Amino acid sequence: MIVVTGGAGFIGSNVVKALNARGADDILVVDDLSDGAKFRNLADCEIADYEDKDDFLARIEAGADLGPVEAVIHEGACSTTTEWDGRFMMRNNYAYSRALLHWCLRRGVPFLYASSASVYGAGPVFREAREHERPLNVYAYSKFLFDQHVRRVLPRAGSQVVGFRYFNVYGPREQHKGQMASVAWHFHRQIAETGRCRLFEGSDGYGPGEQRRDFVHVDDAVAVAMWFLEHPDRSGIFNVGTGRAQTFNEVARAVIAWHGRGEIEYVPFPEHLRGRYQSFTEADLTALRAVGCDVRFRPVEEGVPAYLDWLRAHGG
Repeated sequence: MIVVTGGAGFIGSNVVKALNARGADDILVVDDLSDGAKFRNLADCEIADYEDKDDFLARIEAGADLGPVEAVIHEGACSTTTEWDGRFMMRNNYAYSRALLHWCLRRGVPFLYASSASVYGAGPVFREAREHERPLNVYAYSKFLFDQHVRRVLPRAGSQVVGFRYFNVYGPREQHKGQMASVAWHFHRQIAETGRCRLFEGSDGYGPGEQRRDFVHVDDAVAVAMWFLEHPDRSGIFNVGTGRAQTFNEVARAVIAWHGRGEIEYVPFPEHLRGRYQSFTEADLTALRAVGCDVRFRPVEEGVPAYLDWLRAHGG
């Protein structure tokens, strides 16, 4: 059995779909379906069982035996970067992850988990090293602190532990995320509804729409997880991005080109995001490539049209 936490969420459901494509369906999905709309992400997937995240955590903390577990892929977390309830965030993201990590370590079960490029804050260097990590919000801090915990236990870990520092992931099965969905999703909806997509005016020395992020298609991010599943002797914390920053204008132009119509409108930069916003991110892939991971990452000119094709095929 493979356990996928957050398995009804964005990246988690794509992990489940990728496992299915490899012939695996003995999958336990763990999630919180308070937002029942997320079930749609699993409707075309094959799984063996589902368990609520709180019930699952209670079993883990009690040291329950789940039977033979091939791996745990821990994608479950609160990913709302504007959430400032630190107590909730640390329980949900940090403490939960720590409990699950140690359950896996005691049983020699590979543990693959979602970290985040948000740990780097404003950068400008995005390399997996402590001196480059300056989280700007409590979500980022919860991810950073767990990475720090992993660093402490890795030297004595007897089984695989891998953290994925996801950059700006976009693609299928993110429609439930609302405000936290990717800019590709928002631009697509805005063009469809009004013919205009809205980008921020300049900030941090960048011109209108010229803020630059490392945008990575979810299929490429999931391919990295599948690679590590196939290489259980490789452990560590790794960036998952294209290694090439692209502007929000480039994403908007890719969406406009797909629609065959549309314009860009620049709106004032929100005051509440000043000092808390990553105007530039770009994954340093040196560590990922050094362990042999050769997954190819598509630029937005390829990834965005592929995503919008999927949305059209699925009524989105």
